[in-house]
Amino acid sequence: MTTVDHDPCRVAREMFAADTASRALGIEVLELEQGRATASLAVTETMVNGHGITHGGYVFLLADTAFALACNSYDLPAVGARADIRYLRPTRLGDTLTAVAVERSRSGRNGIYDVTVTDSAGAVIAEFRGDSRVITPR
Repeated sequence: MTTVDHDPCRVAREMFAADTASRALGIEVLELEQGRATASLAVTETMVNGHGITHGGYVFLLADTAFALACNSYDLPAVGARADIRYLRPTRLGDTLTAVAVERSRSGRNGIYDVTVTDSAGAVIAEFRGDSRVITPR
């Protein structure tokens, strides 16, 4: 009899595989385990705003992607119920941004996750918090 290892992060992996927006921007998943995810994004020419810095929407999108991976890492589909971000310092063309999402609390169908986004030098450039809600699959 052959046993098959159960992948608790299956939902997160499948979600990311179907996430054409994140993948089209070049977001890469660096780490994925229950309650935690790390993703990265290289800032390209099309991601820079009129001030010559990375558009905040791309920073948010990277943080939101890491959040989504972490809150879907328990083999249960979850969505964001609320999210906010604090931008602390700018980044520029050529920087690689890294977002580390960590579960802070999980109770019933609700979860709270913090995401720290850093630049190529490891400096913290943004802090994101997201609330998740497990949903019933269709």
